[in-house]
Amino acid sequence: QVQLMESGGGLVQPGGSLRLSCAASGSIFSLNVMGWYRQAPGKERELVAGITSDGVTNYADSVKGRFTIFRDNAKKMVYLQMNYLTPEDTAVYYCNADVNLNPSVRSGYWGQGTQVTVSP
Repeated sequence: QVQLMESGGGLVQPGGSLRLSCAASGSIFSLNVMGWYRQAPGKERELVAGITSDGVTNYADSVKGRFTIFRDNAKKMVYLQMNYLTPEDTAVYYCNADVNLNPSVRSGYWGQGTQVTVSP
């Protein structure tokens, strides 16, 4: 079993910054792609940013230049640094990981989500 635990959400004013963290634990052979998704009220869940195990990143167009994803493989953690936040960034943010439980068993996992609210 694998658990993903997010932290770092909260209330911030427009133009402010937050850093989200996600810690992976459990029976992990290897962590592959990790990512952050978000879901705003009434909208579908969308990819915000992803990062491979060797550090290749991709971002949604709406966050390019403002958000940075990075990871610490030794600590089994992934982070999302969010700068210049706008009200449109308000959503529940979810951590996602593609995990090998052993060399031949691979599965995806989600965290429970952390609320980010951007408001004056």
